[in-house]
Amino acid sequence: MDGYCREVVRTLEGRAARDGSARKDIRGELSIVKFADGEMEAELGTSARGCDAFLFAGSARNDRGLSVEEGKVETYHAVDALRRAQAARITLFEPYCGPGRSDRLTRRNSVGLWVHFKILASLGIDHYVTFQLHSEKSKSFIDPVLCAVDDLPAHALLKAALCSQFIRTKETLRDVVKREWMFCAVDAGGEALAKRFASSFGTGIVISHKQRDYSSPNRVETINILASEPLEGRTLWIVDDMIDTGDSICKLVRALAERRPASINIAVVHPVFSPPALERVGSLCDEGLIANILVTDTLPCPAETPARLPCLRVVASVGMAAEIVHRLNGELPLSPLLAPFNALDYLR
Repeated sequence: MDGYCREVVRTLEGRAARDGSARKDIRGELSIVKFADGEMEAELGTSARGCDAFLFAGSARNDRGLSVEEGKVETYHAVDALRRAQAARITLFEPYCGPGRSDRLTRRNSVGLWVHFKILASLGIDHYVTFQLHSEKSKSFIDPVLCAVDDLPAHALLKAALCSQFIRTKETLRDVVKREWMFCAVDAGGEALAKRFASSFGTGIVISHKQRDYSSPNRVETINILASEPLEGRTLWIVDDMIDTGDSICKLVRALAERRPASINIAVVHPVFSPPALERVGSLCDEGLIANILVTDTLPCPAETPARLPCLRVVASVGMAAEIVHRLNGELPLSPLLAPFNALDYLR
C-alpha cells in the first residue's frame, strides 16, 4: 500500500497548508529484508518512540505483486517492528480486508478473519481500521479490550460519485432518479444495503435470491428476481461490497436483462476481480449489458482492467482515509463519517 500511503500523506500535507498549521507528520522508512532461505525481517529506518503510528497495509492483491500470504506476513513483521520501536499507538489501516471473506464457522474449518485478527491483536496493534467489512459480525471477532475496530462505510463514496457524475442537479434527482432508478441487492443478505441506497436517493429496490453451489466456493447455481414494480425501462444499479470472481453479479445481470431495463449498472466498493472476473464482466460490457461500473481504489486494479472494462470508473478513497487519520490522530469523533447519506443535501 505504499502508493496509497503516499497519497494519504500528500492529502494531509495539503490540508495542513490550507489551514496554515504546521504538521510534524513523518512518513517513516520501512523496509523488508529477505534472507537466503526465504525468511524476512521488517526494518524501521525512522524513530517511532512515542509516536502515533499509522501502518497502511494490504492482505490481498497489491501493486508490488506479492502473494496474499507474503502480504500478510510482511504486515505482521511491520507491526512487530513498530511495537519493538515503542510507538505509543499503532493503528493498522487496511482499506480492503482480504481475510474478511473467510468469516463462516462450521465444525471443521478454520476462520481466516479470526486468525488474521488474532495475530494482529497478539502482536500489539491498538486500532484496526478498514472500509466495508464483508459482514457486520466480523467486527465482533476482536475483543475491544485488546483492540479497537472501525469499519467505515465506503458506500458513501459511491453515493457521492453517483450524485456528482450522474445526477448533478436537484431537478434530475426529483424528476428522473426517484421515478426511474432502482437499486438492486445481489442476494437476500444485501437487502439492507439496497435499502440504504434507496433511502439515500428516494427510489425503489430489487432483491435477488441466489442459490449457491456449496460444493465449490464462489459458485452460484440460480438467481431469482424479487421486485414489487416492473423493471422495464428502469435504470438499475446493482450494489454490493465487492466484485470477486464476478459469478454472482454476472448471473444477476443476465437475469435482470430479461426484464428489459433501460440500463444496468454496477456500484461496488472493492474491485477484487479474482480470475476470471475480468473475462466474465468484460463479456457483459461487450454485449452492451452493463452501462457503468463504479468501484473505489481500495485495491489496485489489474493492469489489463481499463482495456477490458472500458465502462469502469474508479472513485478515490484516499481523501476519506486522510480524514480518518486526521480525526484519530487529533482524538476527534468519526461519527460525521458514519452519518446516513442524503442525496438532496449533497446536491444542495
